[in-house]
This record gives sequence, C-alpha cells and structure tokens, in this order.
Amino acid sequence: MNILENVPMSEHTSFKVGGPARYFVKAESVDDIKEAIQFAKAHALPNFILGKGTNLLISDSGFNGVIIQLGKFFSEISNLGSGKICAKGATPLARLARYSINEGLAGIHKLAGIPGSLGGAIYMNAGAYGQDISQTCVEVESIDAAGNLHKRTAKGCNFGYRHSIFQELEASTAASTTSTASAENTETILSATFQLTPAESLGKTAKNLEAEMLECMTKRRNSQPLSMPNAGSTFKRLDAGAAATPTQIAPGYYIEQAGLKGFRIGGAEVSQVHANFIVNAGGATAADIKALSEYVQKVVAEKFRIQLKREIILLGEF
Repeated sequence: MNILENVPMSEHTSFKVGGPARYFVKAESVDDIKEAIQFAKAHALPNFILGKGTNLLISDSGFNGVIIQLGKFFSEISNLGSGKICAKGATPLARLARYSINEGLAGIHKLAGIPGSLGGAIYMNAGAYGQDISQTCVEVESIDAAGNLHKRTAKGCNFGYRHSIFQELEASTAASTTSTASAENTETILSATFQLTPAESLGKTAKNLEAEMLECMTKRRNSQPLSMPNAGSTFKRLDAGAAATPTQIAPGYYIEQAGLKGFRIGGAEVSQVHANFIVNAGGATAADIKALSEYVQKVVAEKFRIQLKREIILLGEF
C-alpha cells in the first residue's frame, strides 16, 4: 500500500476545487482498504472512501484525514448468467451501463450519462430517466471499519429516493461525534449484483437499448452544463411543490422562478443552462460554492416556503 501526503483534492473532484488530503491511498485490494483504515485509526484520523468525486465538495482547507480511493481491482464486471451481473465498487457507472447493453440486458442502460462510480451510485441510489440503481439491485457487498464483510439484499439496503442504508450508518456515526467535519465512512461498498432483463424478452435488441441510452445522453447534453465543472444536481427533488404549484417538485423550477439563474458568488454560479446546477465558472473556491448553495436555499425558502436539501456531500471543515 502506497501512502501519499498532502494530495490536492481539486485534482480528484468534478468541481475542481478543494484543499489537500493529509494522506491519500489508492487501494488495490480488500487488504489495502483494511490497512488504510487501520492506518487512519492509528493516527486518530477520519477516513473517507472516494469514488470519482462527482458528488462531493471538499473544503478549501482540505481534509485532515485519510482519503482512500478504490483502484483498478475494484472496477471489474462479471456476467453471472440468467440476466445477473456483478460489478465492483469503483466501476464507472457509464461503463457498467454500456456493458449491460453489450450483453443485451435492460434495466440500467439509461444510467450511462451519470458520472461517478458504482459505489457512489449505490450510496445515493442514483437514477435518471425512470431508472435507478435500486430497481435492479439484488445484493450489495461492503466492508465495515473493523474489516468485517457484509452482504445485504436490496431490501436490507433501505433504498429510497437518493437514499440508502449507507447514509443512515454515517448519520448515526455523525450524531455520536462532536466533530464539525463530515463523518467518515462506516462501510465501503465493494460490489453490487443486479438482476437485469434480457432485451429480447421485452421485444427489443441491444441496438434498441443503445438507442434509448443515446437518447438519454442527448437530453442530458442539451439540458445540463456539462462543459463546466460541477457536481450534478445541487439539491434533491422535492416531496411536494409550493401552494401555487403543488405538483412542481423540481428544485430547478423554484430556483429559476426566484430569478437566481446566473447569480454568482465569487467564481461559483447558478448555471444558466439548468438552475439546479451550481458550476465553477472560473476560479471558484469551495467556500464560494457552499455560500452560493446556502444563498439559494435562503431565497427559495423566503419566496416559496420550500426548504431545499443539498444532494452534494460536504467533506472537511467549512
């Protein structure tokens, strides 16, 4: 296991901001993960498992702990037969979706445009265009901070909208600590197994699945600021809209109606393409991005009595 020191996290997150990690480890085996966690404990430091850094905002002061990034060993995909596939936690979601298409299997093919790794997708129950991870997931394997392996069925993962049991585990840890930094990972997602549907049983072919995927990719390109550094949707979908628009559950609608499209704090900007995206318009700091997200929450609450909840994870001291 190779341990690096003071690694700039702006090089490992899609926002392209963030200070250095005190220690940075690239894990190429389960033993590496165990060793890195023990290293963190020995130094009385928190640890955080990093995927592709696409839903993460790291403080400008960095992270005084151990960042553990899963390496190539954790990006393998296997076809188990009978429509089942298993992918390891660091597998890019786009590659997993394309793999399923090549195997003629439907169920996750519309997720190809979502950036990030499978582990992050399980953690957030990522979804798009009517598909989400929980619909086809049948089992998740993880490892806890003590090195114990866990296998959970989909039901045991407590999936909900942009939610899983892995968030609950971190929340319970955070509640028992006085630290102001984000809670460390309590479990690391090692792999997940999916039960997909053969395209032919739906009267489709692999080419049909690819066409559906490309249609979703085109919609994403046309409606999202993919050319600017961002971390995807800033706020979670609402449970219900305001009194005047009770069926409107898109945060971007209220942000735009509040006149905040294009509003900036420092180098952070509410995207002019999609209001539920905050982008690094050039020279943004993590503090700029956090401050802008809080300002958006404040304005929308004042105008519509709606409380927006951040989807982006904060890490470090803010």
